[in-house]
Amino acid sequence: MNNIGILLALLSLGLLVWFWADSLRAREHALRACALSCQRINMQLLDETVALRRLGVARNTDGRAVWRRTYRFEYTLDGTQRLRGSVIMRGRSVETVAIQSPDGATQFEQDKPH
Repeated sequence: MNNIGILLALLSLGLLVWFWADSLRAREHALRACALSCQRINMQLLDETVALRRLGVARNTDGRAVWRRTYRFEYTLDGTQRLRGSVIMRGRSVETVAIQSPDGATQFEQDKPH
């Protein structure tokens, strides 16, 4: 392997590690947002986890390209019925938290720009 091939392999590995670490940080922010939203409406977050459902690219408030990730989570009011919610992260900022009410309606909570 020549020097350029080694350099490209190392660069690719570095980008992969960066993306993995960035995804873990975004997931932790999403989990925190879900837990806070559930706490506000006296619901219990189930399994203490979020699952990535969609990944795309979007612009943040500064106009820079960032990852836009949609996570799903489940919660309960009474411990018997599992309800679904989702949180959309734009970079590391919470864009929207959507919570399904027991009657099927969806409530949205949006992060206010600072």
